[in-house]
Formats: sequence, structure tokens, C-alpha cells
Amino acid sequence: MTDAHTGPLDPAETPVPRVLCDTTALAAVASAPAGALWRLTEPGRQLDANLVRIPPDGRIDTHTERDLDVLLLVVTGDGTLDTARNPQPLAAGSLLWLPHGSTRSLTAGKDGMSYLTVHRRRPGMQIKTRPHV
Repeated sequence: MTDAHTGPLDPAETPVPRVLCDTTALAAVASAPAGALWRLTEPGRQLDANLVRIPPDGRIDTHTERDLDVLLLVVTGDGTLDTARNPQPLAAGSLLWLPHGSTRSLTAGKDGMSYLTVHRRRPGMQIKTRPHV
């Protein structure tokens, strides 16, 4: 097997699609802690993804993501997305596009809410030298 850009591919280094986790099973554990239940950590990835749990009546405070569009999929539970215009009810299966620059908050319902987010990977911090003045 070859790649037109780099020559022969090493089969051991060829990316292979695979199942990473069962989000429904992870999110369904009633005793799961609040916060990130799972994170995409595979090396060489171009995306970041997180499975997050908000406890019953918990909240992610109002914030603005200035740089990244985010897809959010409600996996279990329900809640409310508050935006600059109006609140939107959420239920399991709700798929949201959160465009960069938008301001929002999330509030979980009485049973809590778990959701999966996916967005372009943020570049790692880079140390740069200062130009001499």
C-alpha cells in the first residue's frame, strides 16, 4: 500500500476505525460523578470530544466560546439551553450546533443530563521567543 504524498504506508501505522466507548452505558450510571465521564485522547487526532455529566438541577454557567464551533448531543436526561435570545428545552437525542461566538449556558433537569461534545482540536500551547527590541 502506498500514499501518493509520502510513499509506502506501514500497515502498523495505518489508522483503523474503532469503537471507543458506549456513551449510553457510561451516561446511564446513576452514581457517575459530575464532569467529564470520557475524553477523546487518541494521538494524532484532529478533534476533541468529551462526554460530560451535569447532576440533577446542576448548571454550566453562561460562557462564550470565541474560537470553536461545537456539536453537542444530549445522550441521557433533559435540561435547558439558555441563549441570548431564548431558552430551548433539551431531551435525550437533541443535537445542537453551538456556533463560535455564541453565548450559552446549560441547566440539567431533575434527573441530570449527560451530553457529548465534539469540536476541532485546540492547538497545544506553544512557547515562542520574543523578538528583540
